Amino acid sequence: MRGEARSFAAARASRAADTDRWLKDLFRTAGEGTGTRPGDNIGMSPGTIGMKPGTGTGIRAGESPGLKGADGTGAKVGDGGGMALMAVGSLGRRELAPGSDLDLVLLHEGRDDIAAVADRVWYPVWDSGVGLDHSVRTVDEAVRVARDDLKAVLGLIQARHVAGDPELTRKAREAVLAEWRAESRRRLAELRVAADRRADSSGEVAFLLEPDLKDGRGGLRDLQAMQAVAAAWVASAPGPKAREAYEFVLDVRHALHVVTGRGADRLVLQEQDAVAGLLGLMDAEALMRRLAEAGRTIAHAFDVTWRAVDRLVSGPSPRGRRPLADGVVEHGGEVVLARGADPRKDPVLVLRAAAAAAGSGLPLAPATVTVLAAQSAPMPVPWPEEARDALVAVLGAGRAAVPVWEELDQAGILVKLLPDWERVRHRPQRNPIHRFTVDRHLVETAAGAAAHTREVSRPDLLLICALFHDIGKGWPGDHSATGEVVVRDIGARIGLPAADVEVLATVVRHHLLLPETATRRDLDDPVTIEKVAGTVGSREVLDLLAALAGADGQATGPAAWNAWKAGLVADLVRRVRSALAGSPPPQPPSLSAAQVALARHGGGAVRVNGGAVTVVAPDRPGLLWSAAGVLAAHRLVVRSASSAAAGATAVIEFAVVPEYGSPPDPATLEADLRLVLAGRLDIEQRLARRTRSMRPARVPVAPPRVTLVDDASATATVVEVRAHDRPGLLWRIGRAFGECGLDVRAARVETLGAEAVDVFYVVDRAGRPLSDGAQRTQVRDLVLAALR
Repeated sequence: MRGEARSFAAARASRAADTDRWLKDLFRTAGEGTGTRPGDNIGMSPGTIGMKPGTGTGIRAGESPGLKGADGTGAKVGDGGGMALMAVGSLGRRELAPGSDLDLVLLHEGRDDIAAVADRVWYPVWDSGVGLDHSVRTVDEAVRVARDDLKAVLGLIQARHVAGDPELTRKAREAVLAEWRAESRRRLAELRVAADRRADSSGEVAFLLEPDLKDGRGGLRDLQAMQAVAAAWVASAPGPKAREAYEFVLDVRHALHVVTGRGADRLVLQEQDAVAGLLGLMDAEALMRRLAEAGRTIAHAFDVTWRAVDRLVSGPSPRGRRPLADGVVEHGGEVVLARGADPRKDPVLVLRAAAAAAGSGLPLAPATVTVLAAQSAPMPVPWPEEARDALVAVLGAGRAAVPVWEELDQAGILVKLLPDWERVRHRPQRNPIHRFTVDRHLVETAAGAAAHTREVSRPDLLLICALFHDIGKGWPGDHSATGEVVVRDIGARIGLPAADVEVLATVVRHHLLLPETATRRDLDDPVTIEKVAGTVGSREVLDLLAALAGADGQATGPAAWNAWKAGLVADLVRRVRSALAGSPPPQPPSLSAAQVALARHGGGAVRVNGGAVTVVAPDRPGLLWSAAGVLAAHRLVVRSASSAAAGATAVIEFAVVPEYGSPPDPATLEADLRLVLAGRLDIEQRLARRTRSMRPARVPVAPPRVTLVDDASATATVVEVRAHDRPGLLWRIGRAFGECGLDVRAARVETLGAEAVDVFYVVDRAGRPLSDGAQRTQVRDLVLAALR
């Protein structure tokens, strides 16, 4: 492949050099006014630059176009005649492929005979069969046209002198460049709009079955746009990785021209095997995988470039650093490492930074990504719980996770963390219903699954299942069966408990069960429902499969998921859920032996032991949420909480982590907890001050959900709350219960990544479950209001 690539690049360079010599010859003859008739082919045969019309032939890789012309030593008459010939476009960049047109500008200083001179240059080009885009301008005219015509200015700022007076070319280029830089704010905004329109019209090179190599997102024009930004002195020129990707796309286009015998830009299915063969690749799949990688590399570099442009347009950001997580801060609108953070000593730092970026809707700074890629210590296997939580938090950010994941992928970080990712990376899906490569489809599915986390008992497992549901496509055979084998290894690697690994493997093995059954079987046949119920085995797995089916279908494309299919799947799920309803309902939580022993010591005790906080106090309404408010005021995130009673004494166990930095002083925390238990601390006022200082969320999250579960307890009403986790959430929920006159008999609070799953056993003031419809509605409405 390397030899083939070198020969294609050499062919383009040779073609450009030969074309330059031919044009010099034409220009000299035209300037001398020898009377050459328009249409005479000076120094070449028709079709030797391009391809003869109708022949479908081109040059072989590495072959020179074979042009004959002047020796390129200069045109004396042209040099002194107040004229110059400039090449723009592919010839100007010396990237002349077999089917490329010529784009030429004839500059002059007001010659009366310039039209006749132009004809003596243009007509031989037309007669050769090569496409020609031409213009005749004075320097001032060139500058005026460039002022209002984006295509013209992009060509002129990269124009190259071919023949005639080089001083005239220099004046034109410098004048156009000066205006381009002076008007960079306006012109770069115009350039961005044009790029967005191209992407909307042509799609993405990396993901289309038949990509547009020039105009698609991640195509040739995107890198050329980056060069124009660099010419404005706003951002650096594209780096080596982007340039290498660009050269590969050029090679693909070059081979496509040879195969088709014309200047094509869209790589259609029927040409892909032949193009792959010319490039020395095994087959079309190998070609499209390489092309997907190149397109994503260019698109990523394009995004980084435009972040630099956006900073120029918006002006300097406020100084200072805002903490986001332990070792991670926001600075200048980007996520960077805090001073003193050392990825060589903290292997989880890379995922913590990614989670902070996704959760805040901010990009990871390129320099930070480079440091994390080069210096991060290997992740322990199995992963520590903190790493797994950070992974779930990234995915739980929904759409904001996609660009962060792409950053990690481009830097080579993902395959170090998850070696099995390499087998699906950039893997094409040669099926028209799929919008993305396998790896991008997995990320898109996980991002979509974040909107369904309210529907399952284990949102963390839903996100992990979504990320790996098609991981088996990197292996031969049925991808569901191979995927089950692969995810068992992945689940063990990331430290999931054995029971969770079994759930993960079951969901991956059967992730197509619901949509396939719903659309291919009779749902009125009892055997259909019995088989599905026997396969899923539990309500937990059924709900995971249902949520995954929607996210998977939507990420695949409109042909794979629509209202009709969604309705069939929902009907199937309802029927199977009924079949599984014979399992016993969950029992209310009870005290552990250790909690019972601690409760014997009476009320008012507070113990802080690292991330474990225990509160023992006389049971009374509001105890749980008051204690939670103190923790939130001390910048502690509640990862889990359990509340239960032993007689008249309540025992609450919190698992907490600091939002960032070091945890608070245990003595101060204990003192504040005792003050709030004694009614001598206004925690509401403290939290209100903190809320006012917080920034609103930058990324959209799924709306909160409050469900009153009727059949989970005979002695209390179970209220299940799903919401995006944020400081003081538990306190807000508890205060809403207090406003309703309810007492929390017991609670289970858990935070899975960025998702809070809180279950409360509540009773009214008479100690009974809620039966009045108006009261139940009030509880739901007030809790929802507290979450907004």
